[in-house]
Amino acid sequence: MAVKMFAALAHENRLAVFRMLVKAGPQGKSAGEIGAELGIVPSTLSFHLSALEGAGLVQSMRAGRYMCYGVRPQAIGSLLDFLTDDCCGGHPERCGLPMDRVTKASA
Repeated sequence: MAVKMFAALAHENRLAVFRMLVKAGPQGKSAGEIGAELGIVPSTLSFHLSALEGAGLVQSMRAGRYMCYGVRPQAIGSLLDFLTDDCCGGHPERCGLPMDRVTKASA
């Protein structure tokens, strides 16, 4: 799954959308807000949101007649766990990672 996540984030527009949604928190943003703030036309934005959703990084939610998108925090956690699993030869505390990351990585 990490490969799909990295592939989805490997495009500058998708990375910008993802970062925006991380900042927005659990309530997310509507597709219209995302497009307006980032200057991405609807058809292109739809393509990028679909790629992020397919990689499990964001989820869509209907809010009336609008589609809203929010980041999936558990996906961020699993990606961070993947990146830090073997950090510093199995001793992630040597890298200065936060203690909760160290505990998860060594569990």
